Amino acid sequence: MQDHTTEQELRDRLSLIENMIAEGRRHTESWGWMFVLWGIAYYLAIAWSAWSHSAWAWPATILIAVIVTVILASSRVGKRPGTTLGRAVGSIWIALGISMFLLFLALGLSGRLTDQHLFVAVVSALLGMANGASGLLLRWKVQCACALVWWVAAAATCFGTNSQSMIVFLVAVFLCQIVFGIYGMIAETQERKRRGPIHA
Repeated sequence: MQDHTTEQELRDRLSLIENMIAEGRRHTESWGWMFVLWGIAYYLAIAWSAWSHSAWAWPATILIAVIVTVILASSRVGKRPGTTLGRAVGSIWIALGISMFLLFLALGLSGRLTDQHLFVAVVSALLGMANGASGLLLRWKVQCACALVWWVAAAATCFGTNSQSMIVFLVAVFLCQIVFGIYGMIAETQERKRRGPIHA
């Protein structure tokens, strides 16, 4: 009888872990809009810096994106209870955001933002790390695939021309920010429809 109880307890724990992972994925899907927002911010910063060669293009664009993110995120915070896994994933992305903001600001102000290959490699590697950590925590193959795309972009940019480096970066932003964000928004919408108006 004791073996049966232990086996049932193990099943219950495994089920609880699987439910927590699924909830973490749903929580990340609910932030799909943020991936799209940041993808657009990257495109705007790239266009601005290419057009004006301003050292302020990246820091200013990132600051504006941070402000928009904080405003939009603060309106969503109270809608769902936080989970340990959700807080862990959120912490990864907050740490990434702080790191990237400080990096862009320092590189822009110091005039060292001119080495496009290094810039794309570092940004891609950072985004690969955040997507990889989140994907592994959530056991989410789609987000792990985004990490792989970012890591490939980080390595590939070191070997091509400036034009090839920019193309690699633009493609990675499109796939891992815009497409992944839209995928998350669609998945969230489908989940709301599945649950119905009572649970939404």
